[in-house]
Order: sequence, then C-alpha cells, then structure tokens
Amino acid sequence: MRTLGVLVVLGLTAAFFARSGKAAAKQPIPAATEDLSLAKAPGRATAVFAGGCFWGTQSVFERVKGVLDTTVGYSGGSAATATYDQVTTETTGHAESVEVVYDPSKITYGQLLRIFFSVAHDPTQLNRQGPDVGTSYRSAIFYVNDDQKRIARAYIVQLDQARVFPGPIVTEVTPLKGFYRAEDYHQDYALHHSDNPYILVCDRPKIEALKQQFPELFVDYTGKR
Repeated sequence: MRTLGVLVVLGLTAAFFARSGKAAAKQPIPAATEDLSLAKAPGRATAVFAGGCFWGTQSVFERVKGVLDTTVGYSGGSAATATYDQVTTETTGHAESVEVVYDPSKITYGQLLRIFFSVAHDPTQLNRQGPDVGTSYRSAIFYVNDDQKRIARAYIVQLDQARVFPGPIVTEVTPLKGFYRAEDYHQDYALHHSDNPYILVCDRPKIEALKQQFPELFVDYTGKR
C-alpha cells in the first residue's frame, strides 16, 4: 500500500490522525501500573513490536534513550516466507515488526509499551495503520517471556478500562516464534529517506510526538550507535 499516490497518502493519513488523536496528543497516555523495576546492572533485553509500516515504528524506537539497537523485520509467519515481496501479498501471516534491543537498567518494558501505544501507532485500528491496509500492518506485541506477556496484557486492560482511546485496543499479544530481518534497504529507511512524502506525512509526526510527550527519553539519532 506504500505505492499509493502522494495525495491519497496525505488524505488518508490526515484522517487517521484526526480520528485517533493519540499519535499527535500533547499529553502521553498513563504509565503502566504493572511493570518491572529498572535492572541494577546494565544489560541487553529484547522486545518485538508490530504497529503498521515498520519504517515509522523503527524511527520512533531508535530515538528512545536506553534503546541500544533496532532492526526491522517480519514476525508471525515462517522463515520461508519472510521476504518483502511475499509479505505484501498478505498471505504469509507475517506482520512488519521491529526488534528493539534495550538496556533494562535504563528503560523498562512498560515504558517501551507506553511509547508503543502513545506515539508509535494507533492500537485501535484492526489490520491497518493509516493508509496501509492488511494483516501485515496489524498491531501486535510479540512477547519473549512471561513477564512481557503479563505486563502487556495488564497494560491493555488498564488502558481499555480507563477508556484512554476512542475505541477498544485490538493489539494482539502473542509469543515470538521467530523474527526475520528485513532487506537491507528497509533498515533505517525513514532516516535515509527523510524527504520521502510518505515519511514526511506518516512518520515525522510520530518522531515529533515522541519528542514532545517524552522529552526525558528522546535522543537524536543519526545512524547506528
């Protein structure tokens, strides 16, 4: 769907932000009441999120303090079908995903979820994000352990009960069975194609929302750290 004309992208994305109101909100959503404490020593942990086009999701998380590395790829299907040409057929079971490697002594999983739900995407849209339509653009959390499963599910219940969003959260919470790195040209796409109309309209607002809502967690990003 990223081959849509610029005018279509502009129109649909404007409607998307007007409808959700969350990605551009002035105040972040509430913090997760159930979370892990910061680790006592530096380390590396992994989280995997799917929230529409992986270009934009990556452009958010790579600008978060405590995040050590991000990689775009595919999750939900098999290794045999983990190519962009196959995933875009919407028949593979894959979702465009981002693997986030972070230091749990600097940022918690619950804080990553807060960013995911606040600015990275609209969790109330089923099998789409803005102009991108299909199950490969679905909202999903691929957990790697029981703590992530527990925290993610509890946070969704918390946000739904508080009616933070205008509709129910449709985000899947499912075990990570595999993460398959996407093609090189997709990595850091928003950074390397900052003047692309799709990036300007769909992804730059997410970066600005991150900077506005989470100034204490925002860090400039110019490439691999």
